Amino acid sequence: MAKFYTQLDDRLRQFIEEQKVFFTATAPNSGRINLSPKGINTFRCLDAKTVAYLDLTGSGNETAAHLYENERMTIMFCSFTEKPLILRLYGKGQVMSPKDVEWSQFYNLFDSLPGERQIIVLNIDSVQTSCGYGVPIFEFKEERQTLKEWAIKKGEQGIFDYWQQKNQTSIDGLPTRILENR
Repeated sequence: MAKFYTQLDDRLRQFIEEQKVFFTATAPNSGRINLSPKGINTFRCLDAKTVAYLDLTGSGNETAAHLYENERMTIMFCSFTEKPLILRLYGKGQVMSPKDVEWSQFYNLFDSLPGERQIIVLNIDSVQTSCGYGVPIFEFKEERQTLKEWAIKKGEQGIFDYWQQKNQTSIDGLPTRILENR
């Protein structure tokens, strides 16, 4: 049975820390819903009502575009171990960039990674757990190195060029503000 909470407790924070992957979901007022898997130890619980993750350069920048439009976001974790659980965090998301006053305060919580793009902060409105009985059991083998290697090979200027070419608008044409936030 699904249960709702107003914030994260110690048990749920521990569950989050044990997960190797999480999923982010956002949607514009009109257009495509975006659902993205994330990993590489980029997620942090800041307190019972606030979480954040270091966003790395990817093929699109839908999350930023959607958050600038309406702030709605869901983050989901699911257990792939013997003990099933699905955890969803609902709230208002914010895009943090290097030009923001709070950037260094948040950035210092993360390990430096190649291809860093922005930090996404979620202010939690509600938390939901559900059974996860239908989720298969998987064993974690290792983190993929492909994204890190790609970003290192591109270099700082190559990443900036990539943002210019691929990350300035969402699939539906919404601005991501990636270049104006530098």
